[in-house]
Amino acid sequence: MRRLTPLLFVGASLLALAPATAQDKLPQTGDSYFTAAQADLARRLAIQPITGKAKNVIIMVGDGMSVATVTAARILEGQKRGVDGESNSIAVDTFPYTALSKTYSHDGQVSDSAPTVTAMVAGVKTRNDVIGVNQTVPVGDCKAALAGEVTSIFELAEAAGKATGVVSTARITHATPAGAYAHTPVRDWESTKELPEEAKAAGCKDIADQLVNWTAGDGFEVVLGGGRAYFLPAEMKDPEDTEKTGRRTDARDLTAEWTKKSNNNVFVFDQKGFDAVDVKSGAKILGLFDMSHMEYEADRAKDAAGEPSIAEMTAKALDRLAQDEDGYVLMIEGGRIDHAHHAGNAARALEDTLAFDAAIKTVLEKTSREDTLVVVTADHSHTMTINGYPKRGNPIFGKVVNVEGELELAGDGKPYTTLGYANGPGAYFPPLGKDEDKTKAQPAGIRPDLTDTDTLSIDYLQPATVPMGSETHAGDDVAIYAWGPFAHLFQGTVEENYIYHVMSHASGLGAETN
Repeated sequence: MRRLTPLLFVGASLLALAPATAQDKLPQTGDSYFTAAQADLARRLAIQPITGKAKNVIIMVGDGMSVATVTAARILEGQKRGVDGESNSIAVDTFPYTALSKTYSHDGQVSDSAPTVTAMVAGVKTRNDVIGVNQTVPVGDCKAALAGEVTSIFELAEAAGKATGVVSTARITHATPAGAYAHTPVRDWESTKELPEEAKAAGCKDIADQLVNWTAGDGFEVVLGGGRAYFLPAEMKDPEDTEKTGRRTDARDLTAEWTKKSNNNVFVFDQKGFDAVDVKSGAKILGLFDMSHMEYEADRAKDAAGEPSIAEMTAKALDRLAQDEDGYVLMIEGGRIDHAHHAGNAARALEDTLAFDAAIKTVLEKTSREDTLVVVTADHSHTMTINGYPKRGNPIFGKVVNVEGELELAGDGKPYTTLGYANGPGAYFPPLGKDEDKTKAQPAGIRPDLTDTDTLSIDYLQPATVPMGSETHAGDDVAIYAWGPFAHLFQGTVEENYIYHVMSHASGLGAETN
């Protein structure tokens, strides 16, 4: 799309002003909502597409960050600050271009994170449970996977001499971050412990090995996240939790293999080490801050050795990657939004969403719209919904109170919460202990009385309809938010694999296919 010529822009502006003059006589002219919408229209009319080449590309994935999750997080953020949550805006709301992404996989109406990340970073739909391979590869078929590999935009960036990085609050070998570099017919093959002998014999490598020994260009400049156990041998004690050991069965210490690659390759595992890294030195950084996933944002302060926030990791990654004159491609994943939803725990899901939004704000502050394409999206949805008719300002984690200030009761005469899940642990009544069988039947149609229940507790599990030990993903569309070169190509409803093609076009990576 070309920029508007001055004459066309003036014409468009005059057309925009004409109805405003006529509207001066409308009775709602002085209404606060009316004037706010007029101001928003004026702001949007002034937005011009940027069509220069994107030197840098940043894809930010809020894992499981459904539209309802964004809405609830926006309300929560405002309420925490003591302002109106419903009309509040968070960083992701400031993006000028949005679209809806269709997240189904090649073989699934509802996807997991493996095919969805492959769609976003490699441009193809594929099967559930596989990463970095095409639709022809059956789950678990190593030989087919070796023949069916697809190339990610990160591999293209390395081939073009750009810098690359991955940041995640999940294990760095988990599905979404692994999509940047790994090719596997089973997303769970994160270390040799999970990799079957027949797959090893056929030539498949575990995901942690693929990261450290990535053959693309000169490898990642920065990798920050969790999953330390998947890099350490079973014989080695963890440096933070010495009562635990690694899980690799091949006696290899991949963190040592990383540092041996050059005098400037560094490995860190705690806040102190993270803070001490001098990015100006050009160090190649591997930071693994937990044995498995990093802590939820709500629990991060309790971590024994300390963990950086996702915003802090984002800032460090950007400072390191910005040193490359050729530009960079970076993935940032808010991975634990998804995990909290699976647990039916909306409070932790929304706190992690706000931490992810803080990382978005960091990106916007540290990059230029003229040369950096920023794409924020989710890989899939979750079944959380915002329901009932709560009054404006009602606590987002609270029980539904109507506009008259009365506690709303369901058909069984009991109160209910604004947030709920279609399925999940919250359907087990009464709540089961850790050692109780979550598959055993509960009395049909009986709901707990929430009158005296503290639904605002960080540990509260929202009610669910279908009893399941873990809440599932959902199949509804998710939002794409974009800013920067060619961000205007994100409009309407698109296929999830379209995201790759816009990033490729904007950056010129994979230009032979454009």
